[in-house]
Amino acid sequence: MASEMSPSNPVDTAFRDEVRAFLAAELSPELRLAGRRSAGVFSDYDDGQAWFRILAKKGWSVPHWPVEWGGCGWSPRQHDIFASELATAGAPVLAPQGARMVAPVVLAFGTPEQKQRWLPGIRSGDDYWCQGYSEPGSGSDLASLQCRAVRQADEYVLNGTKIWTTHAHRANRIFCLVRTDSSGKAQQGISFLLFDMNLPGITVRPIISISGDHELNQVFFDDVRVPASALLGEENRGWTIAKYLLVHERGGAYTPALRARLRRLHAMARAAFAGRPAGDDEKRDVERALADAECRIDALHALEQQVLAARIRGVEQPIAPSIGKLLGTELKQTITEIGVTIAGAYGAARLPLADCGRHALALPEDAVFAMTSYLNDRAASIYAGTNEVQRNIIAQHLLSH
Repeated sequence: MASEMSPSNPVDTAFRDEVRAFLAAELSPELRLAGRRSAGVFSDYDDGQAWFRILAKKGWSVPHWPVEWGGCGWSPRQHDIFASELATAGAPVLAPQGARMVAPVVLAFGTPEQKQRWLPGIRSGDDYWCQGYSEPGSGSDLASLQCRAVRQADEYVLNGTKIWTTHAHRANRIFCLVRTDSSGKAQQGISFLLFDMNLPGITVRPIISISGDHELNQVFFDDVRVPASALLGEENRGWTIAKYLLVHERGGAYTPALRARLRRLHAMARAAFAGRPAGDDEKRDVERALADAECRIDALHALEQQVLAARIRGVEQPIAPSIGKLLGTELKQTITEIGVTIAGAYGAARLPLADCGRHALALPEDAVFAMTSYLNDRAASIYAGTNEVQRNIIAQHLLSH
C-alpha cells in the first residue's frame, strides 16, 4: 500500500519525528480507542475536547492561525505532515466549527475587540461552537434562509429555527446566519452573528440520525435578544462571510484519513476471508474493490500534493476545495460501502461498539463500525455544500477560463 509522501529535507524530517514523539507520549490508549470508534464526522464531545486540550497545552491546537493568535508558523508541508501523522496514529478527529470554521472569519472580518473576545476561548478549548446555517427548506439554497433578526436599539431580536445543527446540545457558542433585510436580493439581506447558546429563548431539540447517534439538532429562537456587538462585519453583508467560511470548511486534505480507513478495511478483509482459497469469488471481488479504492486515493493524494506545492509557491487554486470535497467525500462513501460488504451479516447488528466483545456470542467490532460509518457517511456528499453544488462551482470556474 502506498504511503504518504516522506519529508524531503532534514527540517521536515525532524518535525515529523517531533510529532511522532508527541503522539507516542500524549495520545493515550483510551484516546486512540476513541478515535478508532468514531464513526461520525468527528469524535464524541468528551474525547474530542480531551484531545484538543492536550494539543492546546502543547501549543498545537490551532497551528494554522496567525502566530500572534496562537498559530505555529508551520510551512504548508509541515501542516500536511501533521495531518498525516494524526490520522496514522488514530487520534480523535476534532470538531472544526470553532478552530477551523468560525475562527478564520473572525480573523478576517472581526474587530480587534471581537478577536480578543472569541479567539482565546477557541484556542484553549474553553468554548465549543456550533453552526447555524441550514434551515428547514434552506439547505443547498442557503440564501433562502428565513431566520430573522430585527435591530432594536443595541440588540438584535431573533426568531426562527436552524436544523442539522451538529453538537448544538454541547455547544456554548453559535455562529449564525440571519435575515436582516428582505427588500433586495436574497444574498444582500443576510447578516452574520456570533452569540452565546444560553440566552433566554433558545431551545435545542435532538435529531437522532439513521445510525442511532445523537450529533444533530434543531435549534429554535423565540425572541432571543443578542447584543448588537455580536454582528461580524457589516449588517446585510454576511453572505460574503458565509462563502469565505465555506471555503475553509471544504478545504484540507482527505487522503490521510482515507488511508487510515483503507488500512482498517485490509485488516478486516484478512480476518473475514482467512482460510478462503485464493480463487474464492467473494474474496477476489473484495480485493479488487480495495485495490481500486487504493488507486483512487493515490490519485487524490497526487492532486492534493499538487495543490500543496502550489500553495508553497504562494499560488492559491480557487476551485481546489470544491474538487477535494467532491472526490474526498465520494471516496469516503465508497470505502464505507466496501466495509459493509466485508462485514456481511455482522453489519446488521446494532449495538454500541464497546459492547461488541462483552457477550458469549461476541461480534467483530470492525463489522459493527462498518455499518455505523456507512450510515453516517451517507451525508458526506451533502454537508459543506452538496456535491451537486460543487460540480456546478467547478464547471462555472472552468467554463469561465
